[in-house]
Amino acid sequence: MTVRTIEENGRSEPPPAPTAAGDLRARFDQDGYAVLPGALTPDEVAELRAETLRICRGERGVVEGAPPPVAGESDEDTVRRFLCVHYPHKLSALMLDTMRHPAIVGPLTALIGPDIKSMQSMLFVKSEGRPGQAWHQDEMFIPTRDRSLTAAWLALDDATVDNGCLWVLPGSHRPGVIYPNREHDDARYDCTVESYGFPYDEADAVPVEIAAGSVLLFNGHLLHKSLPNTGRRGLRRALVNHYMSASSLLPWALPEAEQPMAQADFRDVVLVAGRDPYAYKGLTDIRTPRVRRDRSGGCDR
Repeated sequence: MTVRTIEENGRSEPPPAPTAAGDLRARFDQDGYAVLPGALTPDEVAELRAETLRICRGERGVVEGAPPPVAGESDEDTVRRFLCVHYPHKLSALMLDTMRHPAIVGPLTALIGPDIKSMQSMLFVKSEGRPGQAWHQDEMFIPTRDRSLTAAWLALDDATVDNGCLWVLPGSHRPGVIYPNREHDDARYDCTVESYGFPYDEADAVPVEIAAGSVLLFNGHLLHKSLPNTGRRGLRRALVNHYMSASSLLPWALPEAEQPMAQADFRDVVLVAGRDPYAYKGLTDIRTPRVRRDRSGGCDR
């Protein structure tokens, strides 16, 4: 996989924006999401599936909370014991390269602007019977100063209703409201809290079924969820990266002592396009790879 490198002066040459950038932006502004069909090739997808196995085996480094290996189990059974690994880009050069992939970053420059950074990756491995995630908004978890948060959900398997694709509430991003959230005891979902009190109905929800190699881009305020994998047997693997404008501060952690909250700026980030205006602050390495807990693992926090 060929990617552009980040120069020492905090700049990265952005890949060219798609020719249909205006159409992409119009769809994204209207609905809060857009699909990039076939963004990655079948060979690239196969590489990422193989890398997923290496990560689940522990071959790329320690993953906090990972289930212990079982002697003699098959490759597929090793992978299916995971629900989600956070920050795989910190373990894998391939995952990091995919975060910078021109077929993803190029369209993002049309939506966010020329200067883009990423702060999170998540590798989902949802086998049959594994839970989904209740209604939520990503900006509730990752607050950006300019509301530029955008997810890129890369399907590593065909994502269908049966195996737990994403569902979205089109246009729910437009008010710019972060709705309240609460704990829940719904066994269909993992331990993440659920949003509630929003003026949309379940009947408004739309499933987003996409083929392996395609990417779903969606706004950080868009209400979305996923349901369990109800297929008889099979995986629904996906790599999800979060991006935002590099010109915006990221108050994702408490500010330093005597620093106003408005100046808080999380610096465990990766520049993927353009220039980082805050490069003078340097970078940190704070977050570590870990597994996400499902309900069978308990929901203590």
